[in-house]
Amino acid sequence: MSDRRAARDAARRSRARRDRTVATVSTVVVLGLLVGAIVTSKGWPDVKETFFNWDVFKDAFPDVLKGFWLDIKMFVAVEIVVLIFGLLVALARISTLPAIAPLRLLGAVYVDLFRGVPVILVVYLIGFGVPALQLSGVPDDPVLLGCFALVLCYGAYNAEVYRAGIRTVHPTQRAAALAVGLTERQTLRHVVLPQAVRRVSAPLLNDFISLQKDVALISVLGPLEAYRVAQVYASSNFNYTPLIAAAVLYLFVTVPLAQIVERMQRRRGEV
Repeated sequence: MSDRRAARDAARRSRARRDRTVATVSTVVVLGLLVGAIVTSKGWPDVKETFFNWDVFKDAFPDVLKGFWLDIKMFVAVEIVVLIFGLLVALARISTLPAIAPLRLLGAVYVDLFRGVPVILVVYLIGFGVPALQLSGVPDDPVLLGCFALVLCYGAYNAEVYRAGIRTVHPTQRAAALAVGLTERQTLRHVVLPQAVRRVSAPLLNDFISLQKDVALISVLGPLEAYRVAQVYASSNFNYTPLIAAAVLYLFVTVPLAQIVERMQRRRGEV
């Protein structure tokens, strides 16, 4: 019996090694053909000079990196606010208290509105519309206004993610918590929300990745973040290599986050 099991294990390992070898070879061949087709094309020298100029990359990268720190500060601050704000909207939408009915209706309208409008339009409307109103006491800093626009957009997305997670918690969980003496608030806080947040942590992280990229949209309001700095460099010397430098910095953040999401999903058997 043990010999038969050992033989099956050995065959399984051999098949896994063969599959990895075939996958590696096929990937190298496809990528090699793709790279070969690009670098041997007639226009490659011009593309290389315009988009992949190493000297321009080295000159622009330090300033683009400085702008990227503003991106990091903005998307971390916005994400913290979005996680809290989205949860509050979701709780208002699932509440059955009669006194919360206006908030429930307002939350539904808010979610439908800001999920349906492109983020760039919200950034424009908030970034340029609010200062034009000349309201006393309202800040006109483009960074703050841009962050507020992102909070409005991503708060709507996250509210629906939270609401979906709360709906996945079986009603018997709530009934059991109430049966042992917990109040409605304690049940929500200690039983429902921990399970819901754990189940939607991967979708929330996916939204965080999207937010990290959409922070670049605030550049239309003028702040010198990474994309804006790269754009200034590109327009000054008609070379787009600085935009590649900005893209590399974004990849340094988004790729590890994407790998974390995939690992979380695999651990839960979702992929």
